[in-house]
Amino acid sequence: MGKNKKDEAVFLRKKITLLRAFSLLIGSMVGSGIFISPKGVLQNSGSVGFSLVVWFSCGLLSMFGALCYAELGTRITKSGGHYIYILETLGPLPSFLFLWAEFFAIRPANSAVVSLAFGRYMLEPFFAPCAAPVPAVKLVSLLGYCHTEHFQDAFDRQSLVLDKLPLAFYAGMFAYSGWFQTSFVREELVKPERNIPLAVIVSVIMVIVGYMLTNVSYYTVLGTQDVLASPAVAVSFVQRAFKSLISVVPVLVALSCFGTLNGGIFTFSRTLFVASREGQWPPLFSMIHIRRHTPLPAVMLMFPLVTVMVCIGDIYHLLNFFSFSRWLFIGLATLGLIVHRHRHPELHSPFKVPLFVPVSFTIICLFTVAMSFYSDPVSISIGCTMVLSGFPVYYLIIHRQMSDRCRNLFYYLTHKLQLLLEVVQQEIKTY
Repeated sequence: MGKNKKDEAVFLRKKITLLRAFSLLIGSMVGSGIFISPKGVLQNSGSVGFSLVVWFSCGLLSMFGALCYAELGTRITKSGGHYIYILETLGPLPSFLFLWAEFFAIRPANSAVVSLAFGRYMLEPFFAPCAAPVPAVKLVSLLGYCHTEHFQDAFDRQSLVLDKLPLAFYAGMFAYSGWFQTSFVREELVKPERNIPLAVIVSVIMVIVGYMLTNVSYYTVLGTQDVLASPAVAVSFVQRAFKSLISVVPVLVALSCFGTLNGGIFTFSRTLFVASREGQWPPLFSMIHIRRHTPLPAVMLMFPLVTVMVCIGDIYHLLNFFSFSRWLFIGLATLGLIVHRHRHPELHSPFKVPLFVPVSFTIICLFTVAMSFYSDPVSISIGCTMVLSGFPVYYLIIHRQMSDRCRNLFYYLTHKLQLLLEVVQQEIKTY
């Protein structure tokens, strides 16, 4: 009888096994990044050799971050990723600022970059050797939601510009982004204490090896100038090396981009779900569909903002714009791990990393964020303004009590939308 009641209850079930965690992580990391980031990394690092150093450094940095998040995932039992880690370690104001930036800047811009990459790769073969028209790329984006001479003078210091290196790291880290996805769905993981560390370590190592080999292949066949001139590096690579496979590339890139978008939507909806449960987002978004057992309102919310970003944005400006906010808050989350260790020395964690790992990762993240103001002041200032705009919202809406009239109106709208979407509050506690 009790078992039947639990089967009928509405709550997020533990369905993510180790294999599914691998799929989520690798599918999220290997998205559009490896197809668009090589140009950004090379352009801002200055040479083939330095670009490969940046790619490996970004992989190592991602591994450090993944290890920190693995420990956080074993210490904090709630879903929500960056948001819940900042909330539990640094407090409600920083967590709300992250939520504000994530909803209005980071996640829509990130999804727009992936969508634009999808649109470009789908159209590029049809317009080669010319570039695909920009309006056509944006339209398709929305519908999609061996030689050694190229390695000579690989470390040409004359072309290295130090103040551009943060942008090279932003491009490289974008390609690796996704190593944190399991932290967003912690409550839905089977055996999270074991599976989170195992999944992130194996996945990041596999992606580092794959990315290094892919970039060496690009430079071997194309060379520096061709990579910089190409709007779609993988298409140019296949045109030069495997002409018979040119029609296959758009399909493979499309599948890769869809995997990343799917992982992003899946995990971002959990952020809004947890934020609503914690009282920092409207209560409708902590509700779950009565039959699908998914946070439907949270899943539906992102598409309008992604559409706006796709229509007005350029891939590399969007990349710099959202990378500032993303790496600022990821750095704060790993700083929170250090704070949490200091505050709770008695807390036993089944997985623990050496202290130099979170310290190094936090310093590098915050230093890169600070240096990026010199590299691209316009895009970074817009991102900074977006974060700071959350301060008045927090103190006017979250920190102060809502009036009875507003509360009653809010309750009425929530009730009507709840009936329309067929959603209810979670009936069983999962953390």
